[in-house]
Amino acid sequence: MSEPKPPTPTPGDTYKGWLFKWTNYIKGYQRRWFVLSNGLLSYYRTQAEMGHTCRGTINLATANIAVEDSCNFVISNGGAQIYHLKASSEVERQRWITALELAKANAANMQDESGGGCRNSELQSTLRTLNSKVEDLSTCNDLIVKHGSALQRSLSELEGLRVGADMGEKIRQVTERATLFRITSNAMINACRDFLSLAQSHSKRWQKSLLSERDQRIRLEETLEQLAKQHNHLERAFRGATVQPSFSNPSLGSKDGPSGKGDASDEDDDNEFFDAMEDPAEFITVPADPKYHRRSGSNIMSLASSAERTRIPDKPNYYLNLWSIMKNCIGKELSKIPMPVNFNEPLSMLQRLSEDLEYYELLDKAAKCHNSLEQMCYVAAFTVSSYSTTVHRTGKPFNPLLGETFELDRLRECGYRSLCEQVSHHPPAAAHHAFSEKGWTLRQEITLASKFRGKYLSIMPLGSIQCLFDKSNNHYSWKKVTTTVHNIIVGKLWIDQSGEIDVVNHKTGDRCHLKFAPYSYFSRDVPRKVTGVVTDKDGKAHYVLSGTWDEKMEFSRIMQSSKGENGTEGKQRTVYQTLKAKEIWKKNPLPEGAENMYYFSSLALTLNEPEEGVAPTDSRRRPDQRLMEEGHWDEANAEKQRLEEKQRFARRERERESVKAESDISSTHQDIYQPLWFKKIEEVASGETLHIYKGGYWEAKEQGVWDMCPEIF
Repeated sequence: MSEPKPPTPTPGDTYKGWLFKWTNYIKGYQRRWFVLSNGLLSYYRTQAEMGHTCRGTINLATANIAVEDSCNFVISNGGAQIYHLKASSEVERQRWITALELAKANAANMQDESGGGCRNSELQSTLRTLNSKVEDLSTCNDLIVKHGSALQRSLSELEGLRVGADMGEKIRQVTERATLFRITSNAMINACRDFLSLAQSHSKRWQKSLLSERDQRIRLEETLEQLAKQHNHLERAFRGATVQPSFSNPSLGSKDGPSGKGDASDEDDDNEFFDAMEDPAEFITVPADPKYHRRSGSNIMSLASSAERTRIPDKPNYYLNLWSIMKNCIGKELSKIPMPVNFNEPLSMLQRLSEDLEYYELLDKAAKCHNSLEQMCYVAAFTVSSYSTTVHRTGKPFNPLLGETFELDRLRECGYRSLCEQVSHHPPAAAHHAFSEKGWTLRQEITLASKFRGKYLSIMPLGSIQCLFDKSNNHYSWKKVTTTVHNIIVGKLWIDQSGEIDVVNHKTGDRCHLKFAPYSYFSRDVPRKVTGVVTDKDGKAHYVLSGTWDEKMEFSRIMQSSKGENGTEGKQRTVYQTLKAKEIWKKNPLPEGAENMYYFSSLALTLNEPEEGVAPTDSRRRPDQRLMEEGHWDEANAEKQRLEEKQRFARRERERESVKAESDISSTHQDIYQPLWFKKIEEVASGETLHIYKGGYWEAKEQGVWDMCPEIF
């Protein structure tokens, strides 16, 4: 039976529930009853054991909590205890993470108030003493100013007096005020001496503590790197000693699974095994009655022939240790960290965004559909197709400069035109607009948030993508999933896409829920799997989609649905009877020699090809990117630094102008930059705030007038 859902955790609650705990490579994940109370996480084999046998406890006050994917998370306390845990769903995992973070915060506060009270008390006492000395200095300073002014007045009056009866009185006043000034000055000197002595004594202690912390950090970095290498070695040894599963791509054999660091103290005599590594499918499909099947035409798409280039210079074999740079970036936002071009590919983020149009024919076909549910299938396949170019693309695209643009004019060959512009620098945001003569418009605004987690890098695209069809007025919107780059420290880099996407038709209420399954070494599923269900506004399912984001997608029409048996963890699965699946999208093969050309697709190879007539802000004109493509990486790094400094200077100038303009209104200010070709609106149908194309670019190109463009290169 399915377990009752526990309530949402609140501060102070005792939180309990079932989780799957990793034990070892023989037994895998085992189901355990976990109890979170008073800052301690304990677990038992069963609920009945709670009264007499605890199998393990970890103190959350000093623990690290890390999310691995939609259901998995890890709790560790510095190496002695490491719990690899798996929840039954992403919602359940988030409930546990919320409860654990609340408990950790409360435990840490209690520890600070007790165990750390002595150290905190000493620091507070020192700060109070220093504040007292600063106040003494301030008082002495006021007195020196007061008595100094009085002394100056007396001396001025003395100079103007004649020798006579008043002379003695004035000399007495001057002497008295000079004495006061001397006393105050001595007090000031003594207060300065006390403050300096106190500051110097504590400065030595603080400097010693700082050096100790720095040495400890270096040791931790070295230990982390060594552990990663040992982890990688153990994984390879394990895979060499077991039967390799079959993969659609041999490179997947080097991917990561959970490490064998589980606490196995309670697993010696436990023979019960739950296969929790493989998420149960929310639905399964079976063939419908043959009478429903009809023959259909081929769905194979062809590439438009073009005369663009088919090669770029091979990537030079320059070695640079990625870990040597990334180890200082753990937990940081990478868009604010300058990186050498050695980790880049010779394309900007604007060009990568334009690559979403490689399979534009899916939108052409969608525009011809009379049925909105069938149209939804093509739009959903288009969202999946945009990830197919990323499977081997471990190089980082260039961060666009503010005001940088990229046009992709394929009106003659493919019927569409596309324009991107970098509309914000912090946070970095790019706006994209594409329109087609076939009756569709695509627009998106993407902001990338990225975090380095030590062994992997997470890239979270924020923002919305929208597609509008002229004939039907159907308006679709969706968001992108999380991209993860694995093996940052050691091993071969590889890319994974995971998460869920809801494609919504705001006119009809139709919806397609797509699920990108995270890769798992232990799963029996095909790698990079994507599944989806298309439903109408009433929630009735009409189509199912399945495939992989790096190869192809198929769709099937649902003829009948029913509730099936309960799967793993009590989930009831829906059984869909469908017609024979039809291929809706298939990835184009990579060009010959792609492995030496950054694994670029045929379209990507053309994107940085020089073109006449483009705007002076176009990515093709970016000098550091051009130098990198030509193999001059040292020169490219120098040019990249020059461009970044120029951009920083331009921003400081805008901030000065903003402060000057707002000095009479407010003490706060913002960057006053306004995009050239896009404007920000609140879109009514989706409720999203985004930049949309305001016009003028293609007219300026036709006239050859670019006076309005900033000099960014």
